Amino acid sequence: MEVVTKNMKGLLLCLLIAVPAWFLGTAFPIIGGPVIAIILGMIVTLFIKDKSSVQDGINYSAKKILQYAVILLGFGLNLSVILDTGKQSLPIIICTIATSLILAYFLSKVMHIPARIATLVGVGSSICGGSAIAATAPVIDADDEEVAQAISVIFFFNVLAAVIFPHFGNFLGFDQTSGEAFGIFAGTAINDTSSVTAAASTWDNMFALGSATLDKAVTVKLTRTLAIIPITLVLALYRTKKEKSSSGSSVSLKKIFPFFIIYFIVASIITTVATNVFGVSSEFFAPIKELSKFFIVVAMAAIGLNTNIMKLVKTGGKPIILGLCCWVGITAVSLILQHVLGIW
Repeated sequence: MEVVTKNMKGLLLCLLIAVPAWFLGTAFPIIGGPVIAIILGMIVTLFIKDKSSVQDGINYSAKKILQYAVILLGFGLNLSVILDTGKQSLPIIICTIATSLILAYFLSKVMHIPARIATLVGVGSSICGGSAIAATAPVIDADDEEVAQAISVIFFFNVLAAVIFPHFGNFLGFDQTSGEAFGIFAGTAINDTSSVTAAASTWDNMFALGSATLDKAVTVKLTRTLAIIPITLVLALYRTKKEKSSSGSSVSLKKIFPFFIIYFIVASIITTVATNVFGVSSEFFAPIKELSKFFIVVAMAAIGLNTNIMKLVKTGGKPIILGLCCWVGITAVSLILQHVLGIW
């Protein structure tokens, strides 16, 4: 009860921003609710002189609700289906993720970009956009401005990919009688589900393929989502080791370990068992998946409220270049491997 009382005002403020952002995101899926929530949050915070009465609730939304969103995301994953139909694209997924993370690491050193922003951009570009950033941020102790900056970079290239890739795929000569090649391309080279859906649906409409491309692209994209598990665990171990060496004393892995990822895995297992063993329809979990997406919008509203928009604009140049390099690298590796594997 104390938690509710302490955080109520801030939670209500985040909800007042999140609800219209959710509906606007539904109307304009290429932009998405999370990005709209961040923008609205940054605007609203300019008009609040004293945030002391709402700050606890804002912080709770930005941290805890973000973690709850990741946990609920697990209910959208049937592991057997994903592993069965996504295994064809698994080598491409592994290589694109590795490419993005390696580029982010080395470019952060060369361009002197803060490590946490580089990590968020690298993970967001290679795994699943906002969801990956949501899962990674608490593990590396990223602040709200770093999360907002990474989300903004990811959003920019999401929009470009959704608009450009269908025409780019046509130019490259992807098979127009099947959605397989372009579906794998969209699922591995575009980072956010909304943009993957937009690009794949456009390809289906261009060549009257029904939903063949969309089905393939979304399955590949969900396979990428599973990479959240090893990435967050590795980052937790790395942070523990780094803080131990810098402080000279032992650092508790328990304090850093992302336990919400364990719950994410449990949620995925529950979905898999319920669907495969007990015959529960995947539609049963649809409301939970939607709640997960709404929680992300609420958390992004809180992050927007904690973000200085002027500072974000001033420091945004280098992360955008980093995001561009990751995006180009992922696209190139996806195309090369598809060609090598005979998919395209």
